[in-house]
Amino acid sequence: MHQPIKPLDETFLADICKALSHPARIRILKHLLAEEGCICGRIVEIMPLAQSTVSQHLKILKETGLVRGEVDGPKTCYCVDRKKLAKFNGLMENLLADTDAQEVA
Repeated sequence: MHQPIKPLDETFLADICKALSHPARIRILKHLLAEEGCICGRIVEIMPLAQSTVSQHLKILKETGLVRGEVDGPKTCYCVDRKKLAKFNGLMENLLADTDAQEVA
């Protein structure tokens, strides 16, 4: 049986949904998951966006904790925080289970 979603989890869920509300950020996240980490320059190569725009999208993903960035000399290596992504996935499953239960009742 699933656990009810707590208010702090509701805030977490809303923050992640907001961060994922732009197609470019979803594309960045997908790329990082496929690459197991990536330098910013390589992200810019796959995106039809300016460096500054990609950096802004990465900043938003980092603020939620979905993406971590580590400085490696003159480059920054970005990777997905899989624990945060798993937490998001679990909360979404609980939310959907709550919705399914209400439809059955």
